[in-house]
Amino acid sequence: MTRGRSGNGKGPVASLDPNRPTPRRIYIMVGAPGAGKGTQAQLIAQALGLPHIASGDLFRAALQADEALGREARRYMEKGALVPDDVTVRMIADRLAQPDATAGAILDGFPRTVAQAIALDTLLARRSERVSAVLYIAVSETELMRRLSGRWVCTGRQQHVFNEMLRPPKVPGICDIDGTKLQQRPDDQPKTIRARLDKQLPPMYEVIDHYNELGLLMAIPGEQPVEEVTAALLASISRGTPVAVR
Repeated sequence: MTRGRSGNGKGPVASLDPNRPTPRRIYIMVGAPGAGKGTQAQLIAQALGLPHIASGDLFRAALQADEALGREARRYMEKGALVPDDVTVRMIADRLAQPDATAGAILDGFPRTVAQAIALDTLLARRSERVSAVLYIAVSETELMRRLSGRWVCTGRQQHVFNEMLRPPKVPGICDIDGTKLQQRPDDQPKTIRARLDKQLPPMYEVIDHYNELGLLMAIPGEQPVEEVTAALLASISRGTPVAVR
């Protein structure tokens, strides 16, 4: 049997069917609050030429949309309830169907639970697709506490995040990007932060374990300068070699 050889016997066939579409690159950015996930998702999306799809942006758009799915999500959000997974997955599916996501996307803030991860895996499998890699920014809980207590968020629509120690604004109290005022959220107090981490970290670790077992996890140390984290993420994507969490 000939195995991957060309007709002249000199080596593997150089290419497959040229008309076969290139698989979409769908990356999931995972990280605890304060790990810099949102910042890195934007930087990686820009570097790869892929759209940054943040679940928070989808929910905010749903509040303003006058479409069936948006109205459905809005009913839950206006009551302060969690949007059901099936609605969230449909929102993600609709966003992935947009023309700018033809080559792929960077998912930020989704999936947050193993149930959501399995729903996403199922959605993609129906389209003969799969997650390309899960990019996990690993930061210790001590460092997370330090970062979150110094966090400031702009009052603009995109809610750009700054940090007194890690990413201070050029002009104190003013967002570098859209010029709006910065504010510190009431929930950025140590006691509140600790309670929030205790609630959010366990399901995140379960998602990490899920994709680690599938061999899709790329774990990058996140306690280094922003540009070094970005370089490490891009290097891991380029190598295409998963880095498991031990």
